[in-house]
Amino acid sequence: MDLHSEVLALLRETGPGRMLSTAYDTAWVARLAELGEPVGEQALEWLRAHQLPDGSWGAMQPKYHHDRLICTLAALTTLARRGERRDQNRLRRALVGMDTAIRGLRSDIVGETIGFEMIIPTLLSEARALGAIHREEVGFWRQTGALVPPEDPSRLDRRQNFFRDGDYFDRLMLQRVARLERLPMGKVNRAVTVAFSAEMAGTDSVNLFDVEHLLEANGSVSYSPSATAYFVLYVRPGYEPAMAYLRQVAARNRDNGGIPDVAPFDTFELSWTLWNLALAGQMDDEALALCQPRLEFLQDAWMPGKGVGFAASYAPTDSDVTSLAYEVLSLYGRPIQFDFSYYEQEQYFRCFQVESNPSVSANVHVLGALRRSGLPANAPQVQKVLSFLQRRLMLDMLWFDKWHASPYYPTTHAVIACAGYADSFALNAVHWILETQNVDGSWGYYGPTAEETAYCLQALLLWRRSGKMISKQVLQRGLRWLAEHRFDPYPPLWIGKCLYVPVLVVRSAILSALMLGVQEELL
Repeated sequence: MDLHSEVLALLRETGPGRMLSTAYDTAWVARLAELGEPVGEQALEWLRAHQLPDGSWGAMQPKYHHDRLICTLAALTTLARRGERRDQNRLRRALVGMDTAIRGLRSDIVGETIGFEMIIPTLLSEARALGAIHREEVGFWRQTGALVPPEDPSRLDRRQNFFRDGDYFDRLMLQRVARLERLPMGKVNRAVTVAFSAEMAGTDSVNLFDVEHLLEANGSVSYSPSATAYFVLYVRPGYEPAMAYLRQVAARNRDNGGIPDVAPFDTFELSWTLWNLALAGQMDDEALALCQPRLEFLQDAWMPGKGVGFAASYAPTDSDVTSLAYEVLSLYGRPIQFDFSYYEQEQYFRCFQVESNPSVSANVHVLGALRRSGLPANAPQVQKVLSFLQRRLMLDMLWFDKWHASPYYPTTHAVIACAGYADSFALNAVHWILETQNVDGSWGYYGPTAEETAYCLQALLLWRRSGKMISKQVLQRGLRWLAEHRFDPYPPLWIGKCLYVPVLVVRSAILSALMLGVQEELL
């Protein structure tokens, strides 16, 4: 196991950001086939080849129902617009997959994907207009949350209280209206995060956009392939700079037509990757030399007083990427002055300027950055974060977060931020991690994964390094399993408009955990 060579290879791969294809964004780009665009035709074929056995689209594992529903609705409307005979069976099967996804919505531990409340009503209306979902089915759906024939009373009885708090989709519409009412000047431009979900406007609301101030310098709408595809279809049909962006994304992705959820996401990938590697300690000269241009990139992307967003020059900065970038620059000898007051609210630190609900992991990462800045644990800003996290604890042991489908991600990062700093706050979380290890040494909320196992090992090894007792056997079992499974396929656990996986970020966490294990002579 040559971890040094793997680290060097990883660093050489970092750049615009590497992400696996998603059915949601591919479905939107597939609509470009209507313009005779080759990337649209390729995306269409990818879409046809990736329908899941139950008729839905989305991640095979984990089975996250919000992801399945939004991906399936996007794929269904795209194929229904084509009206091709060969897709009729796919469309019938898609209704079954949607029924399953809707019935499972309440079981998703985190809940809605990004822009879900904005996008679903638009896609649903379009599917109805196309006849892909019949009115009687939708009527029954609105009452019970299912796409099943109303004459099936046994299923009706079993499901009649599924949305007992009212019509779920009507509530989504109300959330959508409320979100749009908060828009500065009532328009969508590149400075507001809702632009990332521009496709929510549908074909009848293109007047929502401040078109002259919407596109990024690379021709995209908020670095989102789906939002950009919507733009060239309905806002500025065939607009060449946006088309060029989409062609470039497809060419870089090299997945036979598949399209990622975000491109580029360079500052995000670099911040998380370098942060994970820094947890393992000092690098050798060869690795440090590879880090230097990447660190310079982060420095150049930094906006005074605001920090950075998930991509360089992306106007809406956020506290999550800013915190990781702040720590990375400090850890690698390039400290920068930043007090985080730009993101500070009365009871927590916000992630974005306008957001529906605060992020646990963003506050955890702010905590790590405040610690790195030299603030003591009793400082008011630190105590604000700890109080917020205390209020968001589940079972007094773990956290869930809106950016990741697994509780291991925010929980382990909280342990890392607190180890040797606010130990009592993280003690129960450490116990939960230890208690939920599988017999074979792995961890995973939906099933064993290398990603979640790496997070748990990072947290436990750093907790041990701070002077706490952690069984060697626990760590050795986990490290052995991780070493054997580090090249397994990575299921998408990160939450965007659908589930996605930032491949190099996950690989960096795995390498970080293994390097920590080697340093502790446990592997």
